[in-house]
Amino acid sequence: MQEEGGAMAAERDLRAREQRHDQLDIKELPAERRREYAEAWSDVQEHFVDRPENSVAEADDLVSRLLDERGYPTAGYEDRLRDLSVEHGRTLDHYRAAHDVKVRSGGGRATTEELRGAMVHYRALFEELLTDQRSR
Repeated sequence: MQEEGGAMAAERDLRAREQRHDQLDIKELPAERRREYAEAWSDVQEHFVDRPENSVAEADDLVSRLLDERGYPTAGYEDRLRDLSVEHGRTLDHYRAAHDVKVRSGGGRATTEELRGAMVHYRALFEELLTDQRSR
């Protein structure tokens, strides 16, 4: 019985997320903007060797700007997770892992290897957002 209630709550939550997502004005980016974002990502990656913590923060910022330009609300991390979960569920774990490292790196509590991993995670979400150009 408890499992049934949990399943029903999960379905209600999914429907609510889908309805919210349907209200978003997700836009396709012109090829020129996609190219500019790809170049910006290359710059962020190049900075990693000399400034890994800054690069992770830059990657987070670049993903946020891309989300914003595509039409996703960027007000808060939890809201971004909820909105991304509808169509980008397969890269959501990448975003969570990268964000966790970014938060810890702000206090100097992330190793260089963790920062490198965060860049890999951000890149997975970034590439999906950049190449998934189905407009609504």
